[in-house]
Amino acid sequence: MTPLLATSLVRGDHIRSFHISAKSPVGWEVSENEDHRVVRRRRCSDWHQVEQALSRATRDIAELREQGWQDR
Repeated sequence: MTPLLATSLVRGDHIRSFHISAKSPVGWEVSENEDHRVVRRRRCSDWHQVEQALSRATRDIAELREQGWQDR
């Protein structure tokens, strides 16, 4: 299944990744990684939670791009 969000950004030797994907039957998994470490991971069983997570990730990605991070 295609992820709802799968974005990785790089700056120098650093990597930030954001992922949201469906995980049947429990709902969706939301994760954020920094330099191969899990910064945040949660499972959402409610679409409203997924929308909030997507909104937050989209904001974070935009801020990182403004700071000079590039798409991987």
